Amino acid sequence: MSLFVVISSPTGGGKDTLISELLKIMPNSGRLVTTTSRIPRPTDKPGIAYNFISHEDFENKIKEGYFLEYNNFAGNYYGTPKIHLAENLEKYDCVLSNLDVNGKHSLNKMNVPHLSIFLLPENLDILRRRAEVRGGITKEMIDQRLEIAGQEITQSKDYDYQIVNYEGRLSETVTKVAEIIRNALITQEDLDVGLTKNG
Repeated sequence: MSLFVVISSPTGGGKDTLISELLKIMPNSGRLVTTTSRIPRPTDKPGIAYNFISHEDFENKIKEGYFLEYNNFAGNYYGTPKIHLAENLEKYDCVLSNLDVNGKHSLNKMNVPHLSIFLLPENLDILRRRAEVRGGITKEMIDQRLEIAGQEITQSKDYDYQIVNYEGRLSETVTKVAEIIRNALITQEDLDVGLTKNG
């Protein structure tokens, strides 16, 4: 069986960067690409972290039952296509996804097995600075996102792991998370072997 790993953080918390680094060092791992209705940023490469579609297309796909889970964050939709998850779990030993807190809780309700890791910022001021450097949004929008970030941190208590992603120490975070995933894969392999022997 493959391991489905959900990595969450507040906006600007480093989840996409972490996943990119993990893909470089985790054998036979893949990224589950999220579909979103938000406008691509200059640094976004379609099909890498996100597939971009229009607001109208997203709502049509909701009606079609296309998504395993979806959420609306700051006026934009984000969702996980059912077929993409199934295909990735067939192909890879480890599938990484950057779901938010609501998406993770949707998986809980549907009893979708997964390992969950939440990246905590040192403080919210760091998230504010990252948002300001990234640009493209107003101060009011940044304030709104920080308010949501505080709520997400509170709601992340039921994650399997919470890891502080210290500023300027990404390699430490990558090492910690990679170790967690490797241990989970070993445990899962042991369980699979046991089931095979007993079966």
